[in-house]
Amino acid sequence: MDAILNISFIVTAFLVFVRLSAVLLLSPLFSILKLPIHFRVFLMLFLSMIMVSSLNLVLPVKTISVATLIYYSLLELMAGAALAFGVFCAFAAFSFGGRILDFQMGFGVASLIDPGTNTQAPLIGTFLSMLAVMVFFLVDGHHMLIRGFAYSLQQVPPGHMLALDMNLLVKQFGLMFVFGLMSVAPAVFVILLIDVVVGVAARTMPQVNMFIVMLPLKIFVGLFVLMLSLEFILPLMKNVFFSLFDYWDELYSVT
Repeated sequence: MDAILNISFIVTAFLVFVRLSAVLLLSPLFSILKLPIHFRVFLMLFLSMIMVSSLNLVLPVKTISVATLIYYSLLELMAGAALAFGVFCAFAAFSFGGRILDFQMGFGVASLIDPGTNTQAPLIGTFLSMLAVMVFFLVDGHHMLIRGFAYSLQQVPPGHMLALDMNLLVKQFGLMFVFGLMSVAPAVFVILLIDVVVGVAARTMPQVNMFIVMLPLKIFVGLFVLMLSLEFILPLMKNVFFSLFDYWDELYSVT
């Protein structure tokens, strides 16, 4: 009897581990922190066992075969990917806003090495993404992430299928663009006015190379306005993270 209970616990913990891995590995949290892979696996296994024990999770069937285990694993992977999609959209909003501002300021020709993905990334986009991760931990977002994940296990236990609402996914994807534009809207608007003024000046003074004059001016004004708007970006980041957990709540409310 003990052996059966232990096997059931191990299988349930493995399924929870699959869902949790999709949430954490597909989101930029672990990639930004650059934690060793052994530590990530150990941490996710530890959290999975704690949640199985504390939430009293059990499988829908008493005996499980290899085919059933693979099927349940695919279900958990799909459920974790749906959760990770919300996390990804929340952080991608600031990367998208940074790309818009980089293009407007002329930083589109330059790039940095993103420490999370080891790929080239825009300057302002990388800064806003790393700032978003820092704010996420400062507002206890990691604790809310764990509570939200536990809520998902209560609503859809391991071995059960998540009913996906495609309208909800499209809505969350659209919010990524809205929040991304809102995060850099003041700087983008001011740079747009500079483009209009410089365009008029170029028509009236064609002998002046406006590109040489405009580029440093746009960089200085863009960075200055972005610095002034940081006071408003931080509350916006909180709203973005709260929208993430609202998405999780709606995602598992339709089940």
